Amino acid sequence: MKKVLIALDYSPTAKKIADVGFSIAKAMEAEVTLLHVLSNPVFYSSALYDPIMGFTGYPEFDPNMVNVNDMLKSSSELFLEKTKEHLGDSKIKIIVVEGDYAEAILKTAKDIKADLIVIGTHSQKWLEKILIGSTTEDVLYNSTIPLLIVPTKK
Repeated sequence: MKKVLIALDYSPTAKKIADVGFSIAKAMEAEVTLLHVLSNPVFYSSALYDPIMGFTGYPEFDPNMVNVNDMLKSSSELFLEKTKEHLGDSKIKIIVVEGDYAEAILKTAKDIKADLIVIGTHSQKWLEKILIGSTTEDVLYNSTIPLLIVPTKK
């Protein structure tokens, strides 16, 4: 395996996912790409982010701002740069894309010819899972690329 894609969101568990994925990639001497998928801007407007790997979150904004997508992309790139610094490898590549989480992860993995996708799974109650679905589950069922699923239950 020569290329590993690590998909990260802004949950406090992102550090664990990045650390585990990077450790495995390093052991295989594989190239690492960090990915963040931007979703609907409304999701970012009310979220409170704890500092994760030196990233303190998005500045306050109104989801109806004209340049909101540019601001979100810039903040996401900063998040991935902070993650890259945390991991201590300047050769790590970063990608920020917009769209459906699972579709974007799978498309990016295919585009970069990833040999492994590293993704986390959050503990969700069964009702939440039914109502909002599971990105990890969607990636699992639709991927032709091997996955490493990092459990992040507390």
